[in-house]
Amino acid sequence: MTPAELSAALRALLTDAVDDGTLPLSPADLPATVTVERPRSREHGDWATNVAMQLGKKAGMSPRALAELLQARLLALPGVSAVEVAGPGFLNITLDAAAAGELARTVVEAGTAFGRNETLAGERINLEFVSANPTGPIHIGGVRWAAVGDSLARMLEASGAQVTREYYFNDHGAQIDRFARSLLARARGEKAPEDGYGGQYISEIAEEVTERRRAEGLPAPLTLPQDEAQEVFRAVGVDLMFTEIKERLHQFGVDFDVYFHEDSLHASGAVEKAVARLRELGHIFEAEGATWLRTTAFGDDKDRVIIKSDGDAAYIAGDLAYYLDKRERGFDRVIIMLGADHHGYIGRMMAMCAAFGDTPHVNLEILIGQMVNLVREGQPVRMSKRAGTVVTIDDLVDAVGVDAARYSLARSSTDSMIDLDLDLLTRASNENPVFYVQYAHARTVSVGRNAGDLGVSRADGFDPALLDHTTESTLLAALGEFGRVVAQAAELREPHRVARYLEELAGAYHKWYDQRRVTPFGDEQVTDTHRTRLWLNDATRQVLANGLGLLGVSAPERM
Repeated sequence: MTPAELSAALRALLTDAVDDGTLPLSPADLPATVTVERPRSREHGDWATNVAMQLGKKAGMSPRALAELLQARLLALPGVSAVEVAGPGFLNITLDAAAAGELARTVVEAGTAFGRNETLAGERINLEFVSANPTGPIHIGGVRWAAVGDSLARMLEASGAQVTREYYFNDHGAQIDRFARSLLARARGEKAPEDGYGGQYISEIAEEVTERRRAEGLPAPLTLPQDEAQEVFRAVGVDLMFTEIKERLHQFGVDFDVYFHEDSLHASGAVEKAVARLRELGHIFEAEGATWLRTTAFGDDKDRVIIKSDGDAAYIAGDLAYYLDKRERGFDRVIIMLGADHHGYIGRMMAMCAAFGDTPHVNLEILIGQMVNLVREGQPVRMSKRAGTVVTIDDLVDAVGVDAARYSLARSSTDSMIDLDLDLLTRASNENPVFYVQYAHARTVSVGRNAGDLGVSRADGFDPALLDHTTESTLLAALGEFGRVVAQAAELREPHRVARYLEELAGAYHKWYDQRRVTPFGDEQVTDTHRTRLWLNDATRQVLANGLGLLGVSAPERM
């Protein structure tokens, strides 16, 4: 019996109790899904639910009395061996070995589909992440969002949502002008402007711009008038830098469905369209020669200028146009992932959402990620030789590899600052979390390979009642949690929950491996015990692979 099946059985029992008048509630009062979770202590059973505490007051009963009502009905279910009413009304449920063990077959037969759910079915979500300016390599903060954002997209999709991964290409504004002037200065052998960009990569890009012009038979940039030369370095330099960014992300396992150009918002009239829409809604006013959005009406700390007195659009004007564009493309939810330095944007962005008539934190969600520090030999890694001032995606991948980088960045809550120990992440030991999980998967493959060599085949038998050891009930309970963890990670936008779950599952598997043999020993004959344990081994392999896949991390067969 899976947790989902137990949840459905509980829902059916509640419905029956309503129908026969035992439970004085209407069907509408019942939860669509009864939450079933592992109890904190395995001594309290396989699964627990607080549904009686949720419904007791509505039914005019004490939660404990309602729990006792359900207890008798639960005990009549096939596969349930014990039900305990605990505390104010918790129900602790223990399955018999056969019912619990059936999960192994369920997992294996479901394969890559195990853990997927439909909790977000029908939702169209636009997920915007990374969106680094094309003025330099992706720094470590952007790398964190690449790992977390892509993992979140996978989990949202695994929960039934239709997800569009989007990269906002900041190719408009002052930072691009500074980039172009920096390239031009470096091509001339001069220092970068005071407000410009440094680092070796600026020299590399400047040389590539000149080489591309030569290859295309066009005049060298430095032979052109200054304005024309700067425009060449802007257009070609941005293209080269963005091509490099896309390639680095692809190598990191992250690809986007849409690359949206900020400049197109201003060139297409989208900004004017957004302003006109807000004017129609009565939220625009003129003052001091500028055009303002009355965001204080929606909780912002001050009203915002959207068109400055000189006629230029303020930065928020692009945000207005971009958000409206996304909503008009049919997305139900717009999720934007920003760095810690953007925390002050939340109020104005939510006010913008409300001004368009949408619901803040529903139609628009903003996730803020904290800083990442790299440590080697106990000392902080402060800068990249190539970028000059920051640690980049290349620095991290070169140091630990893609798998360790992605896993380590995704395994912590984005609310917390993290220190990545580069020495630990390259160590083949149980202290290295990505090695610990990947090694568990490789071990399941090795066990399966050895079992096949010794004639142990799943096709020859399966008796779930034989999975009666404590380590087996613990491992089965861990496997049963996978679907709930995936759904919760998607709902809460917290991919780290899957990584931490995998570490718990790997621990449960290693303990089981130490105490239960899948292969016969010596001249021992192959029995259904060996075959059934192979089902459990292979179920664990499947869940580890599925979970690592949601994190964009490989599931190696040998280590």
